[in-house]
Parts: sequence; C-alpha cells; structure tokens
Amino acid sequence: MTKQPISLEAVLQQEMGLTSFRIGQKEIISDILRGQDVLGILPTGSGKSLCYELPARILQGKVLVVSPLISLMMDQVKRLKAKQFKAAVAINSFMDFPTRKAIIERLDTYKLIFVSPEQLQSQSFINRLLQINIDLFVIDEAHCISQWGHEFRPDYQRLGPIITALDNPVVLALTATATNYVQRDILTSLNRPDIQKHIYPMDRENIAISIQHVEKEDDKNQVIASYLSARPVPTLIYFTSRMMTEEVASRLLNQFPHRRIAYYHGGMDQVDRISIQQQFMNDQIDIVCCTSAFGMGIDKSNIRLVIHYHFPYQMEAYIQEAGRAGRDGQDSVSLILYSKADEILPRRIIQQELPSEQVVSAAFQILKNYAEQGISIPHSSEEIETIFQMNEVQWRFFYYQLEKHDIIVNNAILFHHETWTDAYRQIQSFIQERIQLKENKLQSMLQWVNETVCLRQTLYSVFQPTYKQPTGQCCSNCGFELNKWNPSINSIEKIFYDSWEESLRSKLLIGAEYETK
Repeated sequence: MTKQPISLEAVLQQEMGLTSFRIGQKEIISDILRGQDVLGILPTGSGKSLCYELPARILQGKVLVVSPLISLMMDQVKRLKAKQFKAAVAINSFMDFPTRKAIIERLDTYKLIFVSPEQLQSQSFINRLLQINIDLFVIDEAHCISQWGHEFRPDYQRLGPIITALDNPVVLALTATATNYVQRDILTSLNRPDIQKHIYPMDRENIAISIQHVEKEDDKNQVIASYLSARPVPTLIYFTSRMMTEEVASRLLNQFPHRRIAYYHGGMDQVDRISIQQQFMNDQIDIVCCTSAFGMGIDKSNIRLVIHYHFPYQMEAYIQEAGRAGRDGQDSVSLILYSKADEILPRRIIQQELPSEQVVSAAFQILKNYAEQGISIPHSSEEIETIFQMNEVQWRFFYYQLEKHDIIVNNAILFHHETWTDAYRQIQSFIQERIQLKENKLQSMLQWVNETVCLRQTLYSVFQPTYKQPTGQCCSNCGFELNKWNPSINSIEKIFYDSWEESLRSKLLIGAEYETK
C-alpha cells in the first residue's frame, strides 16, 4: 500500500486530467489508500470506475477488478489505453489460448487486471496471481454477490475464499443499488463485517420519470413512435421478451428507415452482442431494443431516453436501467409504458426462475442414483436440460446450492442420507423464500407504477430518506409534458464499416445510410 502522504487532487489532475472529484470518489479512494475495505454505493453515472483506476496509478502493487461482462471489461481497457494508460488488460474467453497464456505469463507487467468471476475459479490462475502483489481486489457490480439481487451470479459468491487465498488484499465492492438485504449479503459473503460503507443517494435529478398507462401493444408502439419522431436522441428500449426486441426493432426500422436501430438479447451470439454494444457506445447505433442483458456497466454519457416497453419487476432493476440515461447531467427521460396485461409475464418469470419442488425432488433422486453407481454429473447444457429438466440458470443455482451444502465437492457427488435430507429441506425452503421475496418486490413495483403522488418521491423512499429536487421536469404525476422536453440532438452522421460490419448490419436490422471505405 502507499505510505507517503499525497495530494489526491494533484494526482487526479496529473494522471486523469480532471480538476475535481465527483460525489464519494475522494472519500472511497482515501479509505482504500489507508488500507480500509470499502463498500461503495454510488448512483449510476457517478464515475465508480475512478475509485479503482486512480489507486491503480498510486499503489505499488496490482489492482484486480472482477467484472461481470466481457464487453464491459474490453471497453474499459480500450478507454484506459486511449488515455495513455497502457498497463491495463482484460483476460476473457475471446482470447485464443496462446494470447491468454502469453498475457498470464507477463501478468506482473500490468497494473490494472480485469477478470470475470469464472476466470477466478481456475486454481492455476490463482497460483499465478499469488506470484504478483495484489494490493486491491475490486468487485464491480457487487450486487451480483447477493442471492437476493436481481443479477445473482453464483461465482460471485465464491469470491470470499479467493480473497483469503490471495492473502487478503484490500477489498472494494462497488454497485449503484443495494437494499439493506443486499448489503448484508455482500458483507456476509465476503466475510468483511468491518467494511467501511460509503452510501450516497442514488436519485438522478436530471431524469424526468413518465409512466403512461396503455390498453394494448398498438398504443405502446404509437407512443414510442411519437417520442422518437419528436426527439431523435440515443435511446434504449427495454423488453422482457427476446422475441419482442426483434419484432419492435424491425417495426421501428420500417417507420424510421434513416435511424440506426438494432436489437440485443441474451440468446444472440456473443460476438454479435459485443459488436452491438461497441457500436452503440461509439454513436454508430441510435436505438437499441434490448432485454435486461444489455446495459450493465454501460458508460455512454449521452443516452437521452430510456423506454420500458415492459416494466421491470423490481425497483432496483428499474433504477439501474433508467439511470443509464443522462450520465452527462443533461435533461433526459425515463418512460414506462404500463399495461395491465404486462403483469402476467413477470409473475411467470418469478415462478420459472428457480426449479420447482417437483424438479428438485426428481433431481435429488437422480443424483442419488449417480452416487450409488459412480456416475459423473453431465456437463453439457443439453444433457442437463434433458436429464434434470432444468435450464442453464436453474441448474447454475441448483449446482451452487449443492456445493454450499457439501453434496458436491470438487465435482464429485457425496451421498450421506442425513446430509442429503437436510440439504433438500433447506434448498426447498430457500426457493420458496426467494419466490416470496420476488413476489413482494413485484407488488411494490406495481404499487409504484399506479401511484398518484410524486413518482420520484415514492421511488426512492425504499432506499434513502430524501430525494433531490429535479433540475428539469419531475414526473408524469407532477405534470411532465413531452413538448417541454428539449434535449440536445446530435445530427446522424454517416459512418464507415468493413465487410463484417455490413453483414452484422443486415443481420441485426441496423438502418441508416452508410459509406464504404
């Protein structure tokens, strides 16, 4: 760790070219440099990445950043290198084996190392990290740790023992939204009860909130068309259905042939997803019709409009997604199109998110038979779905629970009747508890979208005692009007593309006129 007293403002100016810190940044960085573990909860667009990028330039050792998305890691490294910080690297599955091997061999030459939580499950990689000095262990999007969080990732819950194995470097956990439940989960999972909390208000005073109640999908399409016609600005449109992202993107492209429109969802090829995200970041795409798979960690400052075609089923998800608008502080709008019929889909998702009681019971019997016969657990998703009747998400959850209860140890099934009986009971109980919590969150969201008082006030009351006064219009319950919203509008410029981009443009419904090289 750094020992000499330094002027953080001077380092900020010299290394980053910035003259002042944003809310919370200096306080978090100061604690890190003193060797204090930190949980930082800062609003979207507040510059959370500076909280580890600046220490990486000050600390003698390395900074390891655990990030949930390959595209996010790649974008951060690209941005750092553009700012002449060359000592950053992202280790990801897109690398071929020789490239990854070469980078890992010279890992000590880097100061800022981005990895996925899955990469940290490799013991050989942990052994390599032990050969270099990790001063700071950063967990980005730390709400993924929580079993109650809306982006739960089991490998995030395995980070605690990994931190211990790395000789307990200073820990920085960062996120934009975390209820008390989620905060407790993070501290418990990381075994950091004395972590210093820096929690700042998450409301964004430059985002107007509008909820429009509609009867049917045609009404939604008309409202979207009116917004896009009046305000041709960078836009995200969120859907719960993958199919609807494609259908609405196609419809909008017919309506607005000179706009650059694409769709994005988790069922697409990873190369296509990353390409869409990069083009949107580079202002080469104007509108993205997407599921919640798009947007985590998006650092695009000029998104002006975030539309929810389907409303999220919990407030944390809504705040995260709406908060992707207006990161430059300019007036922006979050629009929810609410139809009573939309309530069916989230209820179905909640029930299907985790395996049912019958599926869990059958899975335990199959595993018992495997243990008695010495059969290994299949690894392919196709086999798992066929044998255990679980999709990938359900299986990931179930497998993690089996490891947690010592039913699976080092990929081997251990059969002890009493252990299995207790594990079965606890897993079933946990599933019911989680479903009930999700139902409660959905009910809170439904209550909010039907509020008649100020939407801003009621939205943030669950998370913080006060909220900021809006810089522009407030919300639809306080008289929001589209014709009074006058965002800065960038003209659509022609862009260059090579052959693979042309193919992608055709495949993903990207419109507008282009020029070849």
